[in-house]
Amino acid sequence: MRDVLDDLLRWWSAGTPAGLAIVTRTWSSAPRAAGSAMAVGPDGVVVGSVSGGCVEAAVYDLCLEVAESGVARTASFGVADDLALGVGLPCGGTIDLTIGRVDRSTFPDLPDLVEAVSAERPVTLIVGENGYSLSKDDVDVRTSQTVIAFLPPPRMLVFGATDHAAAVARIGAFLGYRVTVCDARPVFATARRFPGAHEVVVDWPHRYLAAEAEAGRIDRRTVLCVLTHDPKFDVPTLELALRLDVGYVGAMGSRRTHGERLDRLREAGLSEPELGRLCSPIGLDLGARSPEETAVSIAAEIVALRHGGSGVRLSASDGPVHKNSSTASNLSGAFDH
Repeated sequence: MRDVLDDLLRWWSAGTPAGLAIVTRTWSSAPRAAGSAMAVGPDGVVVGSVSGGCVEAAVYDLCLEVAESGVARTASFGVADDLALGVGLPCGGTIDLTIGRVDRSTFPDLPDLVEAVSAERPVTLIVGENGYSLSKDDVDVRTSQTVIAFLPPPRMLVFGATDHAAAVARIGAFLGYRVTVCDARPVFATARRFPGAHEVVVDWPHRYLAAEAEAGRIDRRTVLCVLTHDPKFDVPTLELALRLDVGYVGAMGSRRTHGERLDRLREAGLSEPELGRLCSPIGLDLGARSPEETAVSIAAEIVALRHGGSGVRLSASDGPVHKNSSTASNLSGAFDH
């Protein structure tokens, strides 16, 4: 829903109503997750998406209708009778929607929501029958209401100021992570070399990671990519990383480097279950060669683990395209609304 907030606020500020459709529930291979949204403004402009294209035209009409009438409503779309040409979800899923009117009376807290999201502060939106409000500690959130949590972006920490790190930083930002590149060498760790990162830190990786963990800025959505393949940096960083409750820890290096690294980590006292959390050599087997291709393989591994994917070609597998969320790992929820 983040992608519609700026336009909603612009229409709200102008005093013109808009229609807002929010996905409240999904089943099977629905293409967009709960919390996805589409808004239609008074000038007919549409922003956002609720289905990736399958039912957008019908939802567009509903948004126009609700914006005009002010009467909120719900709708459900799904596959019916093998309809590939009708209004439905030929991709194989079902979605429930709530469609409401957004104006100053129905959504008085919209500026506060936009400000909180921009400042990366956690905030919860409650979608009720008569409008929208932000959750307070004493609010009774009933099951009939839709609750959407806006969390700060998940973090990606990339250790090692290398060409591969620059490519990983770019794709990490593209996936919605707040990316930090960290290296102890100031000549290499510069903002100019890493334009895709949100911040570049000059520090020993293990020392920086320890400080961030102590400050409470590391959580289960955090992903760590150790790309230096230098034992003096890698081993102390991985010794700490594998003991933290994070979503992903990957390390670059050959299989020989990986074996030697495991020996050093065992000598440092790490247990086999802790070592089993290490994704090394990092990434999926895509036959990658360039830093950019390698970054794609690393991103693919992170996404697969987040959603419980197998990493095999879809054309060579059976079953639903989209996995049930119950199969996902610690990375579940890394991309909030």
